[in-house]
Amino acid sequence: MNKRRLGRGLDSLLGRDEGGFEPSSLEAADLLHLAVDQIDANPYQPRTVFDSSEIAALADSLRQHGMIQPVIVRAVGERYQLVAGERRLRAAIEARLHEIPARVMELSDQRVRELAMVENLQREDLNALDKAVAFRDYLGQYGGTQEELAGRLGLDRSTVANFIRLLELPEDVRDALKSKRITQGHARALLGLPDGETRSAVCKRVIADSLSVRQTEALVSTGDIVVVTKKFRRDPGETPNAVRAPHFVEVEESLKERFGTSVLIRVKAKERGQIVIDFNSQEDFDRVTTLIRGN
Repeated sequence: MNKRRLGRGLDSLLGRDEGGFEPSSLEAADLLHLAVDQIDANPYQPRTVFDSSEIAALADSLRQHGMIQPVIVRAVGERYQLVAGERRLRAAIEARLHEIPARVMELSDQRVRELAMVENLQREDLNALDKAVAFRDYLGQYGGTQEELAGRLGLDRSTVANFIRLLELPEDVRDALKSKRITQGHARALLGLPDGETRSAVCKRVIADSLSVRQTEALVSTGDIVVVTKKFRRDPGETPNAVRAPHFVEVEESLKERFGTSVLIRVKAKERGQIVIDFNSQEDFDRVTTLIRGN
């Protein structure tokens, strides 16, 4: 498995001096025992849902063994703000612990947001849309490119781009993804369709027929999808089999990763066709055109 795709751990990020981080050591941070009611939640927490049964099980463990791994906090005025360890803090509150161990670090808002993302990227149960929103909001707040953010988090740029693209899906499809009625693989396949109405219709079919990701990809590739009273097909001059030939799919995926947006290769005749690159904002347009020009 490519470990870079999972991102670096907190210890690594807190102890490195690359990507804009000042040299710092988690072990060297002050270790205190803080009252739980003196610790405020992390305002940059990307996770919106916490499993109550998991928190309850962790609370039982804390009652028996105490908290072995300290949470990470920073001082804000006369109180402390959580940086990492929200599950442990919630469990400590449920277990009615008065104090918990905490390492106190001096961290900027930007680094707190980054560390909150890193902590949750390692966990498979964090919803893909929560990750997507965290990436989008970070770029909106601090600027920079998807590639720069990926570098700061120890990820591939394509990983960041693929998560953010999920936000292009219509609300009902995003709801299906969040409720786990479809997977991220299904959602990425649906992004190959031309509009929200078509994506919603195909999503309903995927759920109703329990289609696999490969079956969904095949359905999307045929371009033969009935939506209400209209039928979506690719341009009449296209040859579906040629459009989705393996080498075209490979090139499309490569271009999607490079540009961070949807790319479609349309083949209309032998050695003739189009390469269609989507953009959904002025920022997208500027980024794509800059990459094309090689600036």
